[in-house]
Amino acid sequence: MHKENVHLDPGKLSELYTQLGETGAEDVVCRAIEELAVRLSHCERLWRQDDMENLRKNARSLIAIADQIGMTAMASIAQDVTGAIDSKDAPAIAATVFRLLRVGERSLTAVWEQQDLSI
Repeated sequence: MHKENVHLDPGKLSELYTQLGETGAEDVVCRAIEELAVRLSHCERLWRQDDMENLRKNARSLIAIADQIGMTAMASIAQDVTGAIDSKDAPAIAATVFRLLRVGERSLTAVWEQQDLSI
């Protein structure tokens, strides 16, 4: 089992709180986390179904959402997934998808903990 470091950009969250206020920012973060969780699940399903076109689209959407709330590692790895798909490198696709899942799960937990949010 690989242990991945999670990189969060607290400045992104601070920006959201400054721009939207506490309630608005928490709403954006909660919706983003929910959407990221769903899309991570879709990434694994699409990879197992060998649906590279939709996997690429899903990974691209993860980049924007993760970046919005400061999940820099997740956004970077999702970019790596799209690059592997573009290269048609099956081993790299598998490796980056599962790295995305590991880092994604840990990133979601870290954001919840950092914001002291409850489900």
